Amino acid sequence: MSNPELAAEIEHFYSHVIDEGDRLRVSADGRLELLRTRELLRRFLPPAPARVLDVGGGTGVHARWLVEDGYHVDLVDPVARHVEQAASVCPSSLGDARALEAADASYDVVQVLGPLYHLPDRADRRQALSEALRVVRPGGLVAAGAINRYSSLFEHTALAHLHADRMRTAISTILRTAVHDGKRGFTLAYFHRAEELADELRDVGLVDVAVFGIEGPAWSILKAVEQHAGPDPSEDLFESVLTAARLAEPYPELLASSSHLLAVGKAPA
Repeated sequence: MSNPELAAEIEHFYSHVIDEGDRLRVSADGRLELLRTRELLRRFLPPAPARVLDVGGGTGVHARWLVEDGYHVDLVDPVARHVEQAASVCPSSLGDARALEAADASYDVVQVLGPLYHLPDRADRRQALSEALRVVRPGGLVAAGAINRYSSLFEHTALAHLHADRMRTAISTILRTAVHDGKRGFTLAYFHRAEELADELRDVGLVDVAVFGIEGPAWSILKAVEQHAGPDPSEDLFESVLTAARLAEPYPELLASSSHLLAVGKAPA
């Protein structure tokens, strides 16, 4: 199967506008996202040395801690810059989540932590998840990340410009359509509701699906403090926000307040 094309605006954004690796290491909410994603995944990962395919793995931020934990990781990403950066972490290659080159049932875990963000067409998201299911072994783990439908509402309030006419219009459009067109700020993106993400995993045949709010209900406080009071929120504030994320897990009604969602499911045995 030939690889589908990556949207030009997405290629430009990750190649020339931001360094995706820095996003999860530098900002307070990025560090929170990395810490919580790692914490949640470790609950479900099989013991090392299992084989992990990191689809859309970017610069290898998650691959790095997986390798350090003893896993064998292969990374696939559609952005050449990412593949070059990730090559220092694990075997890395260009590829598209919708057309993986891996053989059937060849991995114990397949991570799809970024691709669903940038596939506004449901058929493309279904294809990406179907490919993850194809290459994971029976009973293996598939983990999929998504941006919460309501995250931009919280983020741009924290940045203190939601009231501006242009921003209010842009966020209203995201809330109504679930799509950001990529013309300003962030690139072309799709924003999920938690129940929608779970349904998409179940629709391709994954079972035992669960969805978690990664950063929890208080992440935007970190964003606001970092933006308006300086670059380093106190350790006590960071730990309190992290505790809020953990305490919120049993309450599905709080999923809507997290910035990112993580869904896990198993391939039928």
